Amino acid sequence: MGPTPTISLEQWRALVAVVDEGGYAAAAEAIHKSQSAVTYAVQRVEKLLGVKAFRLEGRKAVLTPAGRMFYSRARVLLDEASSLERAAHRNSAGWEAEITIAVEIIFPTWLLLKCLDRFGQEAPHTRIEVIETVLGGAPEALLERRVDLALTPRVPPGFSGESLMRLAFVPAAHPDHPLFRLGRRLTLKDLRKHRNLIVRDTSVKRDKGGGFLEAEQRWTVGHMATSLQAARMGFGFAWYPEEKIREEIAAGELKVLPLEDGGDAFGEIYLVLADPEGAGPGVRRLAEILKKDVRSQCARRPRKGARMTRG
Repeated sequence: MGPTPTISLEQWRALVAVVDEGGYAAAAEAIHKSQSAVTYAVQRVEKLLGVKAFRLEGRKAVLTPAGRMFYSRARVLLDEASSLERAAHRNSAGWEAEITIAVEIIFPTWLLLKCLDRFGQEAPHTRIEVIETVLGGAPEALLERRVDLALTPRVPPGFSGESLMRLAFVPAAHPDHPLFRLGRRLTLKDLRKHRNLIVRDTSVKRDKGGGFLEAEQRWTVGHMATSLQAARMGFGFAWYPEEKIREEIAAGELKVLPLEDGGDAFGEIYLVLADPEGAGPGVRRLAEILKKDVRSQCARRPRKGARMTRG
């Protein structure tokens, strides 16, 4: 074993809070301590290490180069300590009281609901919160530690994802859409001349360009349901996962646009655990159910065509 640390987590938490909150008074309020206690904790860190963490510039405390290093390492230390506590609590308390999952909207809804119902039969007292996301929304939720598990088209840096399924996308529009009147197989150039219905990226740092075609005419909406309604009303076309428009196709409300060969588009879905080592039994079991049901009910498609950045 190494030497026993002389600086407590509470003292490191005080230093981090001063930086994050912009001052001693705000830090004291954020961590529910008196301002004098926060000041003493930071002074204790400085004394034990023999280095100043802050210097005064007017009335403002600014990090020294050593202070920046303290802050960076302390953030990692506090995150690791919190992760360890969560893992210990989950393993001692049994199944989690609540699990939060981010789900990319292209994932088949019927399959998600069946998996959640199966999990609910095994863990009826575990609440599930589903955050429906588009493109960057799930990776952002993972990075911000807002979810326990994600079904995402993108695996953010620092995380490990398992390829879960591949979905085919097709362009579709109302049967009376002008594109069908051309009476021939369509090119991407043909599509660019018409309004593209796009579902907005739900991440804060979203790409405002977006869209598979970069069509000049486009409506960007917040939900796939809105995009589907607009398409059913003849206001444009969009690329949809085949599964999502099965009922609309059967009812004659939408029709797949006939593309020339080479127009195939696919999207990949990855299963990512936010904290694989600290995941509780409920998160691990839900991940198992998702993987098993996808394997049994959704045969993977042959890997042909181009991966699609959805619009």
